[in-house]
Amino acid sequence: MFDAYRQWRARRSAAREARLVDAFAIPEPLWDATLARFAFVRWLDVASLQRLRRLVSLFLADKQFTMVQGLEPDDAIFAAIAVQACLPILELDLSLYGGWREIVVYPGEFVIRKTVQDEAGVVHEVVQDASGEAWHGGPVILSWQDAGDDSGFAYNVVIHEFAHKIDMRNGVADGMPPLSDAWHRGIDRPAWRAGLQACFDAFCAAVAAVPRRAWRRFEAESLLDPYAAQDPAEFFAVASETFFVAPRALADEMPPLYDLLRAYYRQDPAQWERDADAAAVK
Repeated sequence: MFDAYRQWRARRSAAREARLVDAFAIPEPLWDATLARFAFVRWLDVASLQRLRRLVSLFLADKQFTMVQGLEPDDAIFAAIAVQACLPILELDLSLYGGWREIVVYPGEFVIRKTVQDEAGVVHEVVQDASGEAWHGGPVILSWQDAGDDSGFAYNVVIHEFAHKIDMRNGVADGMPPLSDAWHRGIDRPAWRAGLQACFDAFCAAVAAVPRRAWRRFEAESLLDPYAAQDPAEFFAVASETFFVAPRALADEMPPLYDLLRAYYRQDPAQWERDADAAAVK
């Protein structure tokens, strides 16, 4: 009896998913235009692109976009953000983005206020411009000017903020995302976490060793944004965007970090990039 009930539930769930995929399907011209925006998505093979397209439809069915400061609703904006957000969970699951619905989109950078504590223990309120922010249990906030642009090497604000959302599934953004029995059964969890911590510590040491006079050059030449040294959560988010947007560079320059992220995301974008380059030469 229980097996029959589980089978019925599975069929019902599959039928519901099929209806949502149909209802929120991206038309072919818009899909092609969205892929043309982002080189790192075009590296995927045909089967992966088909899975990504289905996942994007389910993502769009689950999330609500709020446009602010005069930005008009636009299917091109929705599709571009959804494609980038779904790439990290292509081999994982949409449930990693569960528990919240809203994506707020500004035309450009927006102002955020936060409190920081200095070395003396004094708390200050800081006002700064931002291109993205992820709230625990709340929305993802994005600048469309940045989210729709693929011109920055190793930079992607959408992947960055959605990596924070993945990290938060443990209850707090601490740079140690959840390791699931469903997807990460073969990972030695203590070794994986220790490896990621070691990569963070090594990067922080490299940043700390840069003399003030050489800072601008280091900032320009560093594969990872030095902002990644702020804390483990930012390190995971910066490393994740680099993993998908500049994977071969990350694999060459920081192979231990690349291997850790490849195991976590269950994807090998550096190989996709190599394959795409080889195909382009033929």
